[in-house]
Amino acid sequence: MRKKKLPLAYKPLGFLLGWMSGALAGMAFRATWKALRHEEDAPDALDKDRSWGEVLLASAVQGAIFAVVRSAVDRTGATAIERSTGVWPSGDKGGRD
Repeated sequence: MRKKKLPLAYKPLGFLLGWMSGALAGMAFRATWKALRHEEDAPDALDKDRSWGEVLLASAVQGAIFAVVRSAVDRTGATAIERSTGVWPSGDKGGRD
């Protein structure tokens, strides 16, 4: 079976979805950190007044949230593209042709 080519329109859409997922993840992380630690700002690696544990906890929570949000946004975008064009954006990944 011959594979269909994905329209070039997906590239800008993919960029937009990536930007949106980063913004959503940032908001979710700030809200989560505030709920967990009752603090406005999470520590970063160069925050001298924070312990290793605080810095690593913040990094782990942030990484998990970013990964989940990015996957959810990517999957939603791919599903919408498939529904509108009949082509899955990632080519043959996921067992789709």
